Amino acid sequence: MTSASTVTRGSGAASGRESAPESSQIRTIVASSVVGTTVEWFDFFAYSTAAALILNGLFFPDYDPLVGTILAFGGIAVGYFGRPLGSIVFGHFGDRIGRKRMLVLSLILMGAATFLIGLLPTYAAIGVAAPILLMALRFVQGFALGGEWGGAVLLVVEHAEPRRRAFLGSFPQVGLALGLTLSTLVFLPLVALPGDAFAEWGWRVPFLISAVLVLVGLFIRLKITETPEFEEMKDAGKAAKVPLWVTLKTHPAQVLLAALSFAVIGAVFYMLFTFSLTYGTEFVGHERSEMLTIATICSVLALGGLPLAGWLADRFGVAKVFAAGTILSVLLAFPAFWLIDTGSLAAAYVAYLAMTIAFCATYGTLGVLYAQAFDVRIRYTGMSLALGIGTIIGSAFVPIIYLELLSVFGGSWAIALYIVVAGLITLVSATLLHRLTRGAARRAASASTEGSAR
Repeated sequence: MTSASTVTRGSGAASGRESAPESSQIRTIVASSVVGTTVEWFDFFAYSTAAALILNGLFFPDYDPLVGTILAFGGIAVGYFGRPLGSIVFGHFGDRIGRKRMLVLSLILMGAATFLIGLLPTYAAIGVAAPILLMALRFVQGFALGGEWGGAVLLVVEHAEPRRRAFLGSFPQVGLALGLTLSTLVFLPLVALPGDAFAEWGWRVPFLISAVLVLVGLFIRLKITETPEFEEMKDAGKAAKVPLWVTLKTHPAQVLLAALSFAVIGAVFYMLFTFSLTYGTEFVGHERSEMLTIATICSVLALGGLPLAGWLADRFGVAKVFAAGTILSVLLAFPAFWLIDTGSLAAAYVAYLAMTIAFCATYGTLGVLYAQAFDVRIRYTGMSLALGIGTIIGSAFVPIIYLELLSVFGGSWAIALYIVVAGLITLVSATLLHRLTRGAARRAASASTEGSAR
């Protein structure tokens, strides 16, 4: 098995070609990753927010409100099912011809699909074709997102100095918080539109303005260079002919454990940012604008919390910070819902903000946790595939599961229990992944020492 430690030794390998990137260059690289992931997540979450607020009535009107909401959230699941296929396709070419080209293509695909959602006729205009087209475009969004995250993280991680790798590697995750913040902020004035304006045309605005964001993202992304680690690997003729096959043959345990490590991230994320809109309005009784404001403040907190998690990981270790966030998620799950269920808006703020801190500790360190687990020649494929599988397991059906748990058990305790179970799965999986990665690194270092001695 090839070593997972190449990410740790990345700058050393790259030094044969060039020294660590100049500060201006690394800033451009980080900005490229942040802007690109912001655009892609803005597009992705515009649907999630719209699904919680309005899409059930526009695209699934023949069903009662709860079932319509479940079907609208089903579009979130469809998007996640596109991600593993996207991870395979983008990962294959990202490991074969380069990270940069795939990131440009993923951005164009996501932007086109999102813009077309904004133009879709509703069920009232074209009948059953409306939800079918909506689900098809959601699949394309998921396909594009499957190739975005792994490449964006690698673009930074494979350029960064080892001592700053976790901190800089957290910035692609900041794109999630920025994209979510922007998509939520766009909806805040729209939901306040008078009469039926929001249902008639207001919900389309976030999807249509994504075209502008895509152009900005492309402008920055086209200016970046390929990563030194990839270039050195390719020049040495070590690129895998079929990265997916090599990944499954040499790193199957890493893929599985990395995928399972995502479980608590998906559970907490939807508790905070998407399901919270439905739960807070329909089950607790808050106004839509109040819940959107809470989601916005939580995402703004994440803008600082995610890089802080990376900064701490550079000093105390990625695995320790990730584990701390997971344990905090488990400990806070029940108390958070106890506070939310009081009906007090102030108590809800405390609960959601506390869970956001736990989320930042896990998601902010996820990129480097994954990058450490895979060798450079299959890293794009390995990371993207693990996340694609992980999001199906830990994210795709979470909003639907939460609604079903409420329907069956009639209380939030079942959702809190789900978060606890997801956290325990994550804790065990991430611990095993770290041990496996560390063992591979030791074996690689030993082999390198023996080779030098010869």
